[in-house]
Amino acid sequence: QVQLQESGGGLVQAGGSLRLSCAASGRTFSSYVMAWFRQAPGKEREFVSAINWSGDSTWYADSVKGRFTISRDNAKNTVYLQMNSLKPEDTAVYYCAAVRRIVVITDRGRYEYWGQGTQVTVSS
Repeated sequence: QVQLQESGGGLVQAGGSLRLSCAASGRTFSSYVMAWFRQAPGKEREFVSAINWSGDSTWYADSVKGRFTISRDNAKNTVYLQMNSLKPEDTAVYYCAAVRRIVVITDRGRYEYWGQGTQVTVSS
C-alpha cells in the first residue's frame, strides 16, 4: 500500500512558477513509476508528466514540455513537479499517482495509487 500526499499548490500570476511535491509512504517508493495528472473544472483528468523508478526517464505532455520538470528523490520518498512560465490554462487540481508497471504511461486507468490533489490557480 502506498499513500500519496501532494503539496505546493497555490495562486500565482501568469509567467510565475510553482513547485509541487508529492510525499509517498512505504519502503518501496523507488520501485514505482510516478506521475502527475491534472483536472480542470468540467474536463477529464489529463496526463502531465511521469518519471521512472530511477529518474533517468521522463515523459511530458506536449502542453507542458519545456516549461515543467519532473524529478524524484528516492531517499526522501518524494516526487516533484517544477512548473515555470505558468499560463492560465494550467489552472487545475494536480494529482500525484503511482504504478509499479505500465505500458502506456499516459493511461490514467492503470495507476494504482492517487493522492488527494492540490489546487493550482494561474491568474492572467
